[in-house]
Amino acid sequence: MSVALIAGASGLVGGRLLNLLLDTEDYTKIVSIGRRKLKIIHPRLEQYISDFEKLDELDIKPDVVFCCLGTTIKKAGSKEAFKKVDFEYPKLLANYSLIKGANAFHIITAMGANSNSSIFYNKVKGEIEDELKSLAFRQMHIYQPSLLLGERQEKRLAEGISQSITKGLGFLFVGPLKNYKAIAGEKVAKSMYDKSIEHTEGVFVHLSGEMQ
Repeated sequence: MSVALIAGASGLVGGRLLNLLLDTEDYTKIVSIGRRKLKIIHPRLEQYISDFEKLDELDIKPDVVFCCLGTTIKKAGSKEAFKKVDFEYPKLLANYSLIKGANAFHIITAMGANSNSSIFYNKVKGEIEDELKSLAFRQMHIYQPSLLLGERQEKRLAEGISQSITKGLGFLFVGPLKNYKAIAGEKVAKSMYDKSIEHTEGVFVHLSGEMQ
């Protein structure tokens, strides 16, 4: 019995990844953790409502964990609230999963993630990468997508404008520039799923161009 745990299944990539997990037979059970219940009903799907600060109240024993959590400073309301979602919650999830016996952890960060960056967003993404790399998972997969393309449940005006522009200029991003090309959420989800059914041990960072 192989159990997949997914956090952030209501998001752009998380929603598409959840569909992939449910449409295939590689996992006998998929557990979703989030702050609100999904509308999906499936015999292999279990849902738990949690704010990630009370994970100890749950008893889930996952084999593979997918962390698709993420927000923006504007939506979160402050830098502190943003860091809670993009650093503290993934850290709590990873530590909980490791204690419960998970072998593999997959997380979406961002292109440019660097704990030494002067850009707050990139710095936080880099800090969570550094934190996770130090943990004793057999497999640690970090995905660094460029601008994500796709419909979100919540609208982000600036991101929508950027998507419209980059879609038309996609042909320019070739060779060394491939990592900067906007990428569909479906491609990131497919990459996460594909890597999850491989059994190579180690820490892996997947750049946006690789996922195209």
